[in-house]
Amino acid sequence: MVGVALLFIVLGILIKYGKMYFLIAGYNTMSKEEKEKYDIEGIATVFLKAMFGMAIIIIVGYLVSIVTENTSIQNYAFYASLIIGIPYLLIKSNSDSYKIK
Repeated sequence: MVGVALLFIVLGILIKYGKMYFLIAGYNTMSKEEKEKYDIEGIATVFLKAMFGMAIIIIVGYLVSIVTENTSIQNYAFYASLIIGIPYLLIKSNSDSYKIK
């Protein structure tokens, strides 16, 4: 599970600071004119925050499962991070606040 958390952290950093916007679904296939309508830096920041948040939930769940010696807690934390993180990411990144008017 910690490997997944590290993967989320690395992906968030690559999207935000490595400017690997092609990792954002749909952005890669947009025309240049369509891409200019979006604040990609703002969207990349949302991805960074969401990925870091999901990673923190997974790591905390892993540490709690070690302390309590209950391995199912890390699974709950993983699924909770996905259930919270993915809708947040989709709703926030697709909001009108990142469209340039």
